[in-house]
Amino acid sequence: MSIKHCDKHDCERQRLYRQFCAALVAVILLILLIVLIVWLVLRPTKPRFYLNDLTVACLNATSSPASYLTVTLQATIAARNPNSRVGIYFDRHDAYAEYKGQQVTVPTALPVVYQGHLDVSVWSPFLVGANVALPPYLAVSLAQDETAGYVLLTVRVDGWIRWKAGAFITGHYHLRVRCPALLTVNGGQGSYGSIAGGGANGYFHFQRAAPCVVDV
Repeated sequence: MSIKHCDKHDCERQRLYRQFCAALVAVILLILLIVLIVWLVLRPTKPRFYLNDLTVACLNATSSPASYLTVTLQATIAARNPNSRVGIYFDRHDAYAEYKGQQVTVPTALPVVYQGHLDVSVWSPFLVGANVALPPYLAVSLAQDETAGYVLLTVRVDGWIRWKAGAFITGHYHLRVRCPALLTVNGGQGSYGSIAGGGANGYFHFQRAAPCVVDV
């Protein structure tokens, strides 16, 4: 059986092709190594969020014939970039309010923003829900909370962020923020069973600013 040998030009092309592939793989590995080293050196930290205020313009519930909640809030949310070498892009993020795990306002889009090193951004979105259907057990729970003098709401922010280190920008990361908001009812005296308190004359009062739980 005869052994086939490549001619001079074919062997040269194959050799150049192998060299090109090896160089391409080496360049890709080098870029990935540089990115990894930069990432490990900079160690980007997730942003920190704070709920500075929550103003209640309306928080009314009806229980007959069905349970519905109408709510109008204005939240003041602050976000701080704790990184001294990494910026943060807040590309898409919405804020909304929850009561015991049920969303009670429609999502409100927050402005897109880039945070430089150690920058702080503040948003004051209105959170509104009209005739939101409540399960019977939540309507009873809300009435009990108002009677006791305290209502705990949760302000949430859900969106996507990117980190920027020099010219390098990461892909999108899912941002989830949970901010507890403790409200006193009628100065802590409660509503004596009523679930139609409203927000006039400081009926609901936000206790104090608090840090939020952030997950990226």
